[in-house]
Amino acid sequence: MGFVERKKSFPALLLLPLALSLLFLERFTVIYALNYTNYKQVSSLRLKRIHRHLDKINKPAVITIESPDGDIIDCVHKRKQPALDHPLLKNHKIQRVPSEMPRVKVMNKEEEEEEGGKEPKEMMMSNEGVKGAWQLWHTNGTRCPKGTVPIRRSTVHDVLRAKSLFDFGKKQRSLSLARRSDAPDVVSGKGHEHAIAYTGTSQEVYGAKATINVWDPSIQLVNEFSLSQIWVLSGSFDGSDLNSIEAGWQSDSYQATGCYNLLCAGFVQTNNRIAIGAAISPVSSYAGNQYDITILIWKDPKLGNWWMGFGDNTLVGYWPAELFTHLADHATMVEWGGEVVNSRANGLHTSTQMGSGHFAEDGFGKASYFRNLEIVDSDNSLTSAQAISILAENTNCYNIKSSYNNEWGTHFYYGGPGNNPQCP
Repeated sequence: MGFVERKKSFPALLLLPLALSLLFLERFTVIYALNYTNYKQVSSLRLKRIHRHLDKINKPAVITIESPDGDIIDCVHKRKQPALDHPLLKNHKIQRVPSEMPRVKVMNKEEEEEEGGKEPKEMMMSNEGVKGAWQLWHTNGTRCPKGTVPIRRSTVHDVLRAKSLFDFGKKQRSLSLARRSDAPDVVSGKGHEHAIAYTGTSQEVYGAKATINVWDPSIQLVNEFSLSQIWVLSGSFDGSDLNSIEAGWQSDSYQATGCYNLLCAGFVQTNNRIAIGAAISPVSSYAGNQYDITILIWKDPKLGNWWMGFGDNTLVGYWPAELFTHLADHATMVEWGGEVVNSRANGLHTSTQMGSGHFAEDGFGKASYFRNLEIVDSDNSLTSAQAISILAENTNCYNIKSSYNNEWGTHFYYGGPGNNPQCP
């Protein structure tokens, strides 16, 4: 039997490139506090299989960078990145930049002051005291050289967090067959619980944007997770032919019927400063400093690739148009919000937190938020998301409350502690 060292894991950027496509920013997670009893001893045969798999997915590095959290960032030549292993991308020519960015309305200073002046005082909301989060591996000042992309190296520890080697890096979509035709895709049961806002299905959508508050929710069990993200969706919501691009932050391992991070081929990374799956730092604290990230996903109007921007218009990369069926045209729904897995260990609801671990009504500095929800229309213009609906399956465990004001636009608070006297 072999012994596997456990380590502390931190927030990171994750993703899914397929007919089910996903990008995440993983969050600070204290892995060693979880129950890893069943993962301490591993047979030598299983370890050999895991190492063979890791040798295949970890590409040769030009240089390597060690992050303070223990992660290894490999700077891989952009033409050797995992995306180009996809059979549909065998002859793919990397698009360096999108043909155009979504257009936004630019306000002068007087207009901004006038808009800001309409903010209700009792809301106590402003971007003052809110700061942008970045990635932990940047702290030593080393960067990947031009012509390479940073990729977080997968480890034996990562694989052991999945149910099996086959499940590693895969996301299990559990869709309800008895769903309303206008209900969001994420209402799935099978232990997944949500607090989300979503658009209707009647409009054509070509992208979405939001600024997402970043926290460090506690996770009760190793096979559970807590995430906060954007879903861009099109196709059959019964799960038979659904295209989904997803981006956000996540705490703990996530398993799916697509792939996240760069573990499966498909997402073409173009940026040499952002590592998908690497830690985000710092994170928000209760009644303290608040940190958030801005994510933009949109379809290139000329080439049809779906691009992702991070922060202040920093291009991360794109999902090639060849990977999609329905999203080759447009999306029909956008969702924003949180999701957790409730495995009901010992018959009780999980205490895995969503967002900050506090309910929506606690407000700024205490509850987690999504602000400035926007969609990209057919003219490649960003507009504030209007007439959104909200949904939470069990409001005694996790809830959501939406609102609108001039500075934060369409926004909502969401989350909760999970298990509590009203959520047994």
